[in-house]
Amino acid sequence: MTKTVTVNTVATTSLRETKKPEIKPVLASVWKEIQGADDWEDLMEPLNPLLRDEIVRYGEFVSACYKAFDLKPSSKRYLNCKYGRKNMFAEVGMEKPGYDVVKYIYATPDISIPMQSTACGGRWIGYVAVSNDEETKRLGRRDILVSFRGTVTQSEWIANFMSSLTPAMLDPTDARVEVKVETGFLNLYTSDDSTCKFSQGSCRQQLLSEISRMINKYKGEEMSITLAGHSLGSSLATLLGYDLAELGLNRDGNNEIQITVYSFGGPRVGNSEFKKRCEELGVKVLRVVNVNDPVTKLPGVFLNENSRVLGGKFELPWSCSCYTHVGVELALDFFKMEDPTCVHDLDAYIGLLKCPDMEQMSEDGETFNLFHKLMESFSSQEFVNNHAWPWHQAATYVGSLVQSLAI
Repeated sequence: MTKTVTVNTVATTSLRETKKPEIKPVLASVWKEIQGADDWEDLMEPLNPLLRDEIVRYGEFVSACYKAFDLKPSSKRYLNCKYGRKNMFAEVGMEKPGYDVVKYIYATPDISIPMQSTACGGRWIGYVAVSNDEETKRLGRRDILVSFRGTVTQSEWIANFMSSLTPAMLDPTDARVEVKVETGFLNLYTSDDSTCKFSQGSCRQQLLSEISRMINKYKGEEMSITLAGHSLGSSLATLLGYDLAELGLNRDGNNEIQITVYSFGGPRVGNSEFKKRCEELGVKVLRVVNVNDPVTKLPGVFLNENSRVLGGKFELPWSCSCYTHVGVELALDFFKMEDPTCVHDLDAYIGLLKCPDMEQMSEDGETFNLFHKLMESFSSQEFVNNHAWPWHQAATYVGSLVQSLAI
């Protein structure tokens, strides 16, 4: 079952809540528990400090995607990463992150939209990184990290709003047609653009190939696979986690590599069968959400896990068509609904986790809103017919709808 806890207070100082104060345990000795091996039992309310630190750390890896994304139409790397793999972290202000970027990942929505000054359909969506030897010692395992940015481009917004379920069918040996996911997310994950000079194969092909390579390279070591994303990126992270586990790529004989998804402001990804299958496969998902964020209530405004059961007893005949959140929810509460782009901001999520006292959080917009600036940068994009399309208004419309429905 999906668990929900709310963060309002400062976290405890020990791994498990006890009556006597204890020395803060070393991450390397409890990393499996921190990564959700026990579904974060007894670590969420109040929020354990080690877990809080890890959520913030992975959130900053996702934030790096936004900071490195090139949004200047005049740039040769427009809609791609501004920096090379070796110096990307340093360029975005992460001097010693303890990870080395091993591959950039590109995604291509299979949606025809006239774009302005775009050479190819592929956009830089994130990266694969692996912990170095020093960080591996601190973590207690070799961590393979995949980080995804959220929605920025026009076609990605359309992918967000497709809102129809389709069978995932990612395992060619077992179709599992009852396991369904949102069409737009699956489209972005599996579509390929052979004309893009930066990528080879679909987002999925790039990821499965590189993660398999890393697993083989560090075979024999204790490993973890951590997938982190914001908004649309969290959907890709969840899809990838399911895909890896369904194909058994995280298993080597009797050994299983733990897969953990850190989702920030993520929408629903699939139906109840998708959720059930993720749980069966042992994919751990920690959903960090702002209770005022409308994106976390989509898709499935009307058909979701709250409406699929009648009176708490009877499954309705269309239950398989209901969208359902996956994993354990960590609920934050910041800002109001006046500016939906602000309540969806990743830096605001991270800021609250670093400073959980709500009185210390600015409600007048002082918190740096990188996501909002990204959205504004696309408000000047035009179709061929020269009619301006203010894409950042999409979030406002969604917010107004969710608010009016009181969901």
